Amino acid sequence: MDLSGRREEYQDRGLDASDMADDPIVQFQRWFAEVEEAGYWEPNAFVVSTVTADGWPSARNVLLKTVAEDGFVFFTNYSSDKAEEIDTWGRAALTFSWIELRRQVRVTGSAERIGSAESDAYWLTRPRGSQIGAWASDQSAVVDDRSVLNEAYAAEEDRWSGRGVERPDHWGGYRVRPHLVEFWQGRPNRLHDRLRYRRDGDDWILERRSP
Repeated sequence: MDLSGRREEYQDRGLDASDMADDPIVQFQRWFAEVEEAGYWEPNAFVVSTVTADGWPSARNVLLKTVAEDGFVFFTNYSSDKAEEIDTWGRAALTFSWIELRRQVRVTGSAERIGSAESDAYWLTRPRGSQIGAWASDQSAVVDDRSVLNEAYAAEEDRWSGRGVERPDHWGGYRVRPHLVEFWQGRPNRLHDRLRYRRDGDDWILERRSP
């Protein structure tokens, strides 16, 4: 498959420092509102990138659940590959791709597990089926076939029949506290706008980068 001939011209709408909020979280929330308004399916989907113990890059899609001044939060199984890699290095990179709007946001920062109370609060909002699935799946472990998962799910369904499903200790959230946040806007002739917030102590420095 040769894709070298594909060409897409980017829109004229630009991105200037005068357009940007003083804080990258506020700017992210502005863009996210526009993405939602545009009708995206799961606009909170993003790629979280980590590094394995032997130095290989590792990336996968997850869902953003909260974003606030203290960072970006998502949830996972603490026995998963991504969790092991975050626990080892304490760092992660996030990539939000909103192609129809010719936009991308990149986040780099420290990552850590959130508190049990915060994980418990979100757990209570999950559908029961998802709660049972968290018990049934040993995330990232090798299984012989799909029947293993189906049988494990059925067993957990029986186990929790008639009562609430407790949050397992091996499931919870991570918070990525950004020190770099870059907003990318596609422009004609590949002269894209890239404006990056860089943490400097308690302040943010906004700088334009060459595309």
